[in-house]
Amino acid sequence: MSDQQLTALLAKLKDDAGLREKLQGAANLDAFIALVKDAGFDVSKAEWLKAQARQTLELSDEELDGVANGAHWGLIITIGSMPGCI
Repeated sequence: MSDQQLTALLAKLKDDAGLREKLQGAANLDAFIALVKDAGFDVSKAEWLKAQARQTLELSDEELDGVANGAHWGLIITIGSMPGCI
């Protein structure tokens, strides 16, 4: 996915609680990516994982503890910090 597509997806997720909920319900990464594509965004698994990895490197210790204690794999990127995702 291009940076432009990622930025647009994150902006949409910031404002669209319904889409956030739908993505949080994805059973696995393939289902997550399929839902994102159904929402009109051109993404790949590799690019989404790269974006998550970049975000994870920027998490505080407290945020990392939350992820380690069961936060959803597909939605680690946080609203406001990338500029935002769930």
